[in-house]
Amino acid sequence: MGVLVYLIIMLPFLIFAIVLSQGKGAFLLAGFHTMAQEEKEHYDEKALARFMGKMMYGYCFCVLLWILNELFHTQWLFHVGLVLFVALTICLLIYVNTSKK
Repeated sequence: MGVLVYLIIMLPFLIFAIVLSQGKGAFLLAGFHTMAQEEKEHYDEKALARFMGKMMYGYCFCVLLWILNELFHTQWLFHVGLVLFVALTICLLIYVNTSKK
């Protein structure tokens, strides 16, 4: 049952990652979508979308670790996935708020 739930969670992440990694779909990013047009011109839309696509692949990998945890009944895979998930989120916040993209 847990594997099915994780797969349902991972599928939208994977679709979103594929779209963003092609440099498209920046309008789907909530913070970017709500900016005024003048503010959007300060950002490289394609670079931001590709970066977010890479992050989404990272989140998919975390969920994959959780799926493997359910299949093999090893608690350490869940912990590794959780630590990686938190680390990716912290790196994402730092990079997006400090980069010149």
